Amino acid sequence: MSRDRRTFLQGLVAASVILPTTSALGQNLQPNAGQTSLNGGPQRNLSSFRERHWRDYYPSLGKGVILADVTSRAVHYWSGDESVHFVFPCSIPMTEDLTRRGQTEVVRKVKHPPWTPTPSMREKDPNLPQRVEGGAPENPLGEYGLYLAWPAYLVHGTHDTRKIGRKSSSGCYGLYNEHVARLFAVAEIGTQVTVF
Repeated sequence: MSRDRRTFLQGLVAASVILPTTSALGQNLQPNAGQTSLNGGPQRNLSSFRERHWRDYYPSLGKGVILADVTSRAVHYWSGDESVHFVFPCSIPMTEDLTRRGQTEVVRKVKHPPWTPTPSMREKDPNLPQRVEGGAPENPLGEYGLYLAWPAYLVHGTHDTRKIGRKSSSGCYGLYNEHVARLFAVAEIGTQVTVF
């Protein structure tokens, strides 16, 4: 393993990134996923994970930056002073129609957020409850919610850990509850958010 790669991996571990098992590690951090090999054939078993940096999206950190990478199924966070950097696996929207891309910001933070299904969710499933109070075991928003300026879009926790790393949400980005707790503790209202 090269020194640069070892340094990068040590940084990910220090930032509490959840990494795959070591047998798959070499496949998941290849920079040329989707390209052809030297013999002209497709490269196989390569992940879409890419290291991202806030400078690719913003001229300054401001109060902080969250990048939600739909392809990599990961949420990246940098604090305003760049002393904190997290990368967490996340759930992503089930379809492209549910995926809103672009720039927004965190406008509200709520511990035990209540869940109100959107009209389109109720249209698909009329049996959904009108509202589920925060903290209830059946509440799909988990322990904490970071509300975006886009109505009905959040970065939130989930009690259903099977959803993480999958196309399983109705537009939000779901994190393990322990990860969203760490993000909630440091992300400020006004944190810049880009979904791409």
